[in-house]
Amino acid sequence: MEKKSVQIILQVALAAVVLGLAYWVYTLISTPIKFENEQKVRETAVIERIKDIRTAERTFKSKHQRFTADFDTLINFVLTEQMEGERKKIDEDDSVAMAQAKKKYGKKFKNIEKFTFSVKDSLFKHLTVEQIQELRYVPYTNNQTEYILEAGMLATESKVVIPVVECRTPYIAFLDTVAYRQQVINLIDNMKNNFNRYPGIMFGSMQRGNNEAGNWE
Repeated sequence: MEKKSVQIILQVALAAVVLGLAYWVYTLISTPIKFENEQKVRETAVIERIKDIRTAERTFKSKHQRFTADFDTLINFVLTEQMEGERKKIDEDDSVAMAQAKKKYGKKFKNIEKFTFSVKDSLFKHLTVEQIQELRYVPYTNNQTEYILEAGMLATESKVVIPVVECRTPYIAFLDTVAYRQQVINLIDNMKNNFNRYPGIMFGSMQRGNNEAGNWE
C-alpha cells in the first residue's frame, strides 16, 4: 500500500512537472507573438496621430514660415485659422470655355482665383474637435503623456537658415512594459545598438533638414 502511494505521488509530481514545462514552452513561444501583435496595433495608432501633428505643422509653416513647439498654438491654429489658396477658374483643356473667357475679358482675364479655406474643415475633417484637442497626447497613455515637440531655425552647411521641427515619443511611453518588460527592453536595445535608430516613433529632426520624414516610412 505504501509503495502504491509513493508511485501515485511520483506520478502526480511528474505530471505537474510536465504541465509546468509545457506551460513554460507555450509562454516562451506565445509571448513574443503576442507582443509583436500588440506592438503593431499600438504603433499604428501612435503613427496615425503623429501624422496629423505633422500635417498641422506643415500647414502652420506654410502660413507663418516657421514651425511651432507649442501644442496650444498648433491646436488653436487647426481649430480657428483660415488659409489662402489658388485654383483655376476654367479647366485649361476646355478650349471653348477658355476662348470665350479671353474674348469676353481680353488681356484682363486671369485663369487663377484666390480662395480661403478652414484648416479644420479641409485638412482635419476626419477628426472631431475633441480629437484635435487631444493631438498632443500619445495613444494608450490615458492622455497623461504628450508627444515631445521641438521647433526652431537651423543654419545649413551652405549658411541657409531653415525652419526645422521634431516630434517624437519613445516606445516605453506607449508599449506595455509590465506584461512585456523584457520584449520592450530587447526592442529598445535593438533599435539603439543594432540599427542606430531612435527607439520610438518620430518625424523631423532638429539637427538637419529632412522634410519632416518619419522613421516609420
